[in-house]
Amino acid sequence: MVTVVGVRFKKAGKVYYFNPGALELAPGDRVIVETSRGIEYGEVVTNPKDVKEEDIISPLKDVIRKATPEDDARVEENRIKAREAEEIALKKIEKHGLDMKLVDVEYTFDNSKLIFYFTADGRVDFRELVKDLASVFRTRIELRQIGVRDEAKMLGGIGPCGRMVCCNTFLGDFDPVSIKMAKQQNLSLNPVKISGLCGRLMCCLKFESDSYDEVEEKFPDMGARVIAPGGEGMVVAVFKSKGTVKVQLDENNEVEEYPVEEVAVKES
Repeated sequence: MVTVVGVRFKKAGKVYYFNPGALELAPGDRVIVETSRGIEYGEVVTNPKDVKEEDIISPLKDVIRKATPEDDARVEENRIKAREAEEIALKKIEKHGLDMKLVDVEYTFDNSKLIFYFTADGRVDFRELVKDLASVFRTRIELRQIGVRDEAKMLGGIGPCGRMVCCNTFLGDFDPVSIKMAKQQNLSLNPVKISGLCGRLMCCLKFESDSYDEVEEKFPDMGARVIAPGGEGMVVAVFKSKGTVKVQLDENNEVEEYPVEEVAVKES
């Protein structure tokens, strides 16, 4: 077993695990860690815990130390510098006539790299732009193309539910979402109603998907012939969240709603 602690570098970002060593750490602590892209500043989001060695992606990097007030000040200074870099980069992109949308700019903690995140419909030849930016900022420049879901995660916004979008508040990773999930939950298949700010299917469709999968076998199909307390009929609606079905009865053509346990599929 190996003792690890979870660290996040961005709000609602992915959680990475590090070796805390002899440090006593708790959620909320700011720390300086060694990463594949250099020395970084992050926030502890899990208590130290023991995990199996085979569950760890090697090599396991170390937590160097707890962050100091000087480190906090440096991070804030980097944010200010990144905003200034964003203004310059927007002018350079316009100058080179590139069809790309700048989404965010980030300095690494040690200032060894300046990262520009952007979206574009296709491939962008930004080689001249990189040279131009490098001559201005005198550091390593990285332009990273991201997708529309990542853009929504970075920028945030209000979802159709009236709350801040999930990806920007607590989702660390994007789970695959399919139209089948909307059908399972009897939702309107109107793209406007089931799409998020990014234009893709809403992440929240996934939240209840496992529950619907568990009860799937209990429910008859739409149009199935069934025997209900009121007589024989045909299923015209299924409400999995309520655990009921609506049956149109043969005898009087009326539609009645029954608990799914009281309805049996008629054998052909």
